[in-house]
Amino acid sequence: MEALLATLPAAGGGAVVAAAAVVGLAAITRVRMESKKRPNAPPAIPGLPIIGNLHQLMEAKPHKTFAKWSETYGPIYTLNIGALPTVVLNSTEVAKEAMVAKFSSISSRKLTKALSLLSRDKMMVAISDHGDFHKIGKRFAMMGLFGFSAQKQFWDTRKQMMDNMISTFRTSVIDDPHATHDFRKVFRDELFRLSMIQSLGEDVSSVYVEEFGREISKDEICQIIVIDIMQCLSAVDWRDFFPYFNWVPNKSFDTRVTTTEARRTVVMRALINQRKERIESGEARVSYLDFLLENSTLTEEQLMMLVFEVIAGGTETTMMTTEWAMYELARNREKQDRLYQEIQEVCGDDTVTDDHLPRMPYLNAVFHETLRLHPAATLLPPRFIHETTTLAGYQVPAGTEVMINVYGCNMDKNQWEDPEEWRPERFLDSKFDVTDMYKTMSFGAGKRICIGSAQATSISCTAIARFVQEFTWRVREGDEDKGDTVQLTGYKLQPLYVHLSPR
Repeated sequence: MEALLATLPAAGGGAVVAAAAVVGLAAITRVRMESKKRPNAPPAIPGLPIIGNLHQLMEAKPHKTFAKWSETYGPIYTLNIGALPTVVLNSTEVAKEAMVAKFSSISSRKLTKALSLLSRDKMMVAISDHGDFHKIGKRFAMMGLFGFSAQKQFWDTRKQMMDNMISTFRTSVIDDPHATHDFRKVFRDELFRLSMIQSLGEDVSSVYVEEFGREISKDEICQIIVIDIMQCLSAVDWRDFFPYFNWVPNKSFDTRVTTTEARRTVVMRALINQRKERIESGEARVSYLDFLLENSTLTEEQLMMLVFEVIAGGTETTMMTTEWAMYELARNREKQDRLYQEIQEVCGDDTVTDDHLPRMPYLNAVFHETLRLHPAATLLPPRFIHETTTLAGYQVPAGTEVMINVYGCNMDKNQWEDPEEWRPERFLDSKFDVTDMYKTMSFGAGKRICIGSAQATSISCTAIARFVQEFTWRVREGDEDKGDTVQLTGYKLQPLYVHLSPR
């Protein structure tokens, strides 16, 4: 608390700070007093006056603390992180109740400052409220990119992406059979290429950005509109916990987020304008941007954000899952051999394609077990209860935040045996339908299910199978237990380096 107060302006604003503090603390006290009077409330995590449970969540991985608390307090409980009470859900059953059965009461998003700024105040389908913009954006994405006919249009491009990666690895092995290979670099480069072609109609090698006064390369484009944004999304601002102090500056946070957002905006604008010029010159319309320009009356800002969303999401989230899958297979030779045997039985001498996937249950199990143990998002963006409802039999009042702990759901010992182990065989159980892509919470559920899940599954599963079909994988010596993540994300902390042997 002393550190928090030390960040408040000291000169000339003492009376204002004191007045704001009184108002804010009074509001916090009122909310908590009302919650204590409420009958049939979820269990509450004991905390301190004013700051609630904030001091217990100062580590970089609160999702693990939430999961541990669920062992004592159950799958649903209340805590206070600053001003408002928050209900945390740590089981698949309760999470699905919130996302499906009680969706009408819990359909609004509660964003952090970083998410709000980087999404231009919810101007992205994945984190927008369930209103007109969400419905329109979702419909456009399905018709212009993720639907069957749109996916079929880019089948050859996805196949070329796979061939390019195999060729890159094969050339590296020939050049130096004992070298280690940076999996992330190769896979991200090809995923970004695919995302650019699908979204903008071409593999953009460079673009002139007027605000920079120069042309920037493809690597710089990826860094600015994907990597920097994804890293910035996890930025934490203490004002998120104490909204009564929103007027207090947090210069380092504000500068980082606004600079990252501004750079993303000018690069995206340059890319879109470059594509418009190519269309005006008579080039065929084949991309998601082309579809949006033809079929919508979106503002320039909405257009930019919808295109940005599919580029960033199509690159990083698929990369994360596939990298984790190859890490686990590379350090579990027995499971890698089992997958290779299935590939041989199904494909023989043919190269793995999307058509083979329905006949490969163990590959499906590898994919879903990786999503379970290594979800791309350990905590879903908070939701906001706008009308009093019940969850797991408890009454939860309007004005409460709901936080779904995906990590906690997927580590629930009541549902998963030895959940800390990577064990694909668990998904071969007859209780799991092979065609069900939502065995874990990783894709969400209900009306807010990830619209890109089918493409992500197809790309990741085909890539995993192609990699194992072509090479034997082994992690770099000393990296066998490097399974840590970047703060509260599912992002692998250290890139995957592997030794490859052609089969």
